[in-house]
Amino acid sequence: MREMTPAEQIERSLNKRFRKTLWNPFIAAIKRYELIAPGDRIAVCISGGKDSMLMAKLLQMLQKHSEFPFEVRYLCMDPGYTSEIRSSIVRNAEIMGVPLNIFESDVFEAVKQADTHPCFLCARMRRGCLYRHAQEEGCNKIALGHHLNDVIETTLMSMLYGAQIQGMLPRVRSRNFEGMELIRPLYCVKEQDILAFCRYHSLAFIQCACDVSARNMESGNGSKRQEIKQLIATLKKTNPIIEDNLFAAIHDVRLDTLLGWKAQGKACVQSYMESES
Repeated sequence: MREMTPAEQIERSLNKRFRKTLWNPFIAAIKRYELIAPGDRIAVCISGGKDSMLMAKLLQMLQKHSEFPFEVRYLCMDPGYTSEIRSSIVRNAEIMGVPLNIFESDVFEAVKQADTHPCFLCARMRRGCLYRHAQEEGCNKIALGHHLNDVIETTLMSMLYGAQIQGMLPRVRSRNFEGMELIRPLYCVKEQDILAFCRYHSLAFIQCACDVSARNMESGNGSKRQEIKQLIATLKKTNPIIEDNLFAAIHDVRLDTLLGWKAQGKACVQSYMESES
């Protein structure tokens, strides 16, 4: 009997061992938020991290068995990686059986000149480059690897540090690239389950590879997102379903109990006194 390749072993585990924790939530997000339509050409954006690599594999498997046709392009932008990091990304893609289309940009070099908010600038520039390249490839959507924990952490960060309630949508129409949309297929997948998948297959993916991130880690200055991760982990010790509750909350916002909100740029103000039901 022929021995399975690493990619085949990974696909088997996603169909069997991780079906409930990874495959089913992935499919649930695709269906619930209508992320993929017949005829779509999706640019799967691969950074080299665990989330985007898993997303690429799941979309590859879905395309093989989908009831309707859609196309995928596996894009990997090199924003200025070292040769070691780039080699690691290529090696992991080969293990996963994901064909990479690598293109280069100078994002890291440009971000070095930034005095404030380098991470925000980096993310914005990278996304712009991905949109542009995807459009040149004839794609109408880009897929990013944000998972459920990214969603709830972003909401909490906006409240605690941004003084507003702002979430992360599973599907967003681009304002700057006509006809393009951004989708998040891992929207319902928990990070702990992605980590379990990586451990099971002994997979080691890159973390953030920029100099700014490395300096912050060396100096002990973690990001605000890391602070929120730790906060949720602490709350989870006494409330194991805290992640589920936070995720459910962003689907059940009671606007009539809030004093003010914005919709499509227009501010709305609630009366300070409403009659009780």
